[in-house]
Amino acid sequence: MILAGDIGGTNSRLAVFDPHAGWTPALERVYSSRAHGSLDEILAAFLDEHRVRPRHACFGVAGPVRDGRCVATNLPWIVDAAGIGAQIGAPTWVINDLEANAYGLATLGPGDLELLHAGLVGARGNAAIIAAGTGLGEAGLYWDGGAHHPFATEGGHASFAPGDADDADLLRWLRARHDHVSWERLVSGPGLVALYEFLRDTGREREDPALAEAMRVDDPGAAITRAALVGGSALAEATLDWFVRLYGAEAGNLALKVMATGGVWLGGGIAPRIVPKLRDGAFMQAFLAKGRMQPLLAAMPVHVILNDRTALRGAARCALLRSAA
Repeated sequence: MILAGDIGGTNSRLAVFDPHAGWTPALERVYSSRAHGSLDEILAAFLDEHRVRPRHACFGVAGPVRDGRCVATNLPWIVDAAGIGAQIGAPTWVINDLEANAYGLATLGPGDLELLHAGLVGARGNAAIIAAGTGLGEAGLYWDGGAHHPFATEGGHASFAPGDADDADLLRWLRARHDHVSWERLVSGPGLVALYEFLRDTGREREDPALAEAMRVDDPGAAITRAALVGGSALAEATLDWFVRLYGAEAGNLALKVMATGGVWLGGGIAPRIVPKLRDGAFMQAFLAKGRMQPLLAAMPVHVILNDRTALRGAARCALLRSAA
């Protein structure tokens, strides 16, 4: 049995997999990350409740991982493979959450994906995955001629680069609030809120009181997204339109940096909720807008990952592969 975890800034999902029974977990629990002081605390509750004894474990964590140890980016946690392994009594690996997503791609079927751009038939080569959620994660998959090998990056924390005058105004506005303006400051749930506040506070759009109240009592990024998709709030619609363009621009940047001729995948919690917006053309227009490199990008297939257990499956698959090595 393999214990797998997808550890994010909002939720921590744990599951046990039987590697002989496919990629449907034998049991699964979701915990609020911020309601707990550490992953160790969550693991203790999970193991006490379910009385499982895994033979191997792997956890995908949102943050840079070095020597099996991760200081989480959007949580006040340190996740250490050695400590967890001692706690559960099994060989344990800690990997980046987007690396876990990349491992999980091999477990997906056609129903788990939404095609945004077909690209070249039979496309092969390196691949990339980018995921906007609580933060912005990015990873690559190196193609050795026969198989893909996932690797982590922290590309979401690279410096944001404006593409036009409005982006430049936005950058100046953000620099007054943050020492460093990364792509994650914009292409994420908090990034949606930042775009909304910029448009509101600079007088570009007027705020709807009903939406302001919805943002107060609910997750503000989710409230903006819902309002934008149903219509009726020009501010929400302008926010989501801008977010989609920025998402496309950074996805294209990542695709160029890892030479993702094998394809680009959009993961995370936001993309599946906004598929109609992603399909309206603005995302791919921004993705392709790289001057002389446009033909290269046009050959790359682009998919949205619809299965929210991809990282969880990927962590289990990583443990399976490493335990057999």
